[in-house]
Amino acid sequence: MQSTADSRKKRYTKREEVRKKQEEHSLQDIAQEVEVFSEKVPELYETVDARVLFSTGVQTDKVMNRTKSYKPRFDIETSTDEEIHYYTGLGCKSRFNLILHSLGEAAYHLNYYYKAKPKVSIQNQLYLTLIKLRTAHPNTELGFFFRINEKTVSNIFITWINFMYHQWNEINWWPSQELVRYFTPADFKVKFPKTRVIVDGTEFPIHKPQNPLPQQASFSTYKNKNTMKILVGSTPGGLVSYVSPAYCGSASDRQIVERSNLQHLCDLGDEIMADKGFNVEDLFIPFNIQINIPTFFKKKNRLSNKSVMQDRKIASKRVHIERIIGLAKTYKILQISMNRVESSLATEISTVICRLINFRPCIIPEDA
Repeated sequence: MQSTADSRKKRYTKREEVRKKQEEHSLQDIAQEVEVFSEKVPELYETVDARVLFSTGVQTDKVMNRTKSYKPRFDIETSTDEEIHYYTGLGCKSRFNLILHSLGEAAYHLNYYYKAKPKVSIQNQLYLTLIKLRTAHPNTELGFFFRINEKTVSNIFITWINFMYHQWNEINWWPSQELVRYFTPADFKVKFPKTRVIVDGTEFPIHKPQNPLPQQASFSTYKNKNTMKILVGSTPGGLVSYVSPAYCGSASDRQIVERSNLQHLCDLGDEIMADKGFNVEDLFIPFNIQINIPTFFKKKNRLSNKSVMQDRKIASKRVHIERIIGLAKTYKILQISMNRVESSLATEISTVICRLINFRPCIIPEDA
């Protein structure tokens, strides 16, 4: 019995020795692998696709520094005309360069909203702003595109929207009477030769404010939601020549016209074309300016043939401003509900978008 117990003890001792040797070998192998991996870590950071890093949600300064050698996924220098048209609506790179050139040298000497100057080229900062207007991507997603954090995206967007708004407001977008008539389409010139501007109002949604007073002021009974409203005017040739500040959705068209300076912009004898809701003839009569709007029924049961034909003519020409507003609405930031920051920039955003339309090909044919 004792010999059997001794043999079992020897086998157990031998197995323990073998197990310890295996553990020692495995630990040595792991240590060697860790050492090799640690040597290759910098190379991995340089070769791995940065999308993997961002997909994990890691945006520390260390990771940003290790990926700084990478170009952004969105770079105006490498973007094709098709990509530029899809993300900005401009059509081609030459039109993008025209917009940047129109902003002047001041674009290279900006005072940023959060003070810190982004480590993004000026061209890509404008590119980011246009993409934000066109696609309404969240700031986090734009940060992935340009390899920057969310705060930097917000810093760029707020700074550039304000800069573009104030810089383009220095330009006189209101053409003279002679220029308007020179570029007026042929058929329009025959039927309404004195028309200076075609106006119409439009609304875009915002998030419901928490404060009851702004909530009530911005509620639109027409859209049945909280909105902001602007007045847009274009020449018969398709140039967006007037954009009002943004007002709360409860404001009427007449209230916006009363606060505008259209009476002083137009000359004596000019005509303004508008929708039926713009019952503002009394505001323009003292300035000898005529308002062309569809006929009201008032107490009549039917309209005369002459009135019907005139209304058809007005409707066929007034549709031009609706098409231009429809072109502005292709910028999705005007389609989705604006957040609190974007709502505070409603005037700047809507004005910049309407100015951008002037850099795009005219949608009104010459014989319209």
